[in-house]
Amino acid sequence: MRIEFDDNLITGNEMIDTQHKELIERTNQFLAKLEEHVGRVDAIKMLDYLDEYVEFHFGEEEKLQEEIGYPGLAEHKEKHKELRHTVKELYDMLDEEEGPSEAFVKQVEVNVVDWLVRHIQGFDRSVAEYRFMADNAEKI
Repeated sequence: MRIEFDDNLITGNEMIDTQHKELIERTNQFLAKLEEHVGRVDAIKMLDYLDEYVEFHFGEEEKLQEEIGYPGLAEHKEKHKELRHTVKELYDMLDEEEGPSEAFVKQVEVNVVDWLVRHIQGFDRSVAEYRFMADNAEKI
């Protein structure tokens, strides 16, 4: 299950969209590696690669929200905590199962892929819309 960055995932904010493209690319690379039935060490390396960018992106997104005075910042941070928790659980699964199992792949699909799509289409799009409205208040 891959994520395709298409019109449904565009927020309209260039920074957010560019970072989402990278995040989706890393997620798809992770899924591709899992399809190759890589071992535990390679799966951990790919999860590290994904997690590194998740942390960078969340930091940038939260900083933007603080700068624009986004009223939903606290709730958005809570949503980010959900994915951080999921990533921790994925690391735990890799340790417990000594590598990526079918259940692990399913967790990635449901708790990373599906979560990202829903989050981008809902929470992230609302941030971009708020930013646009704030930047163009005099035109509206």
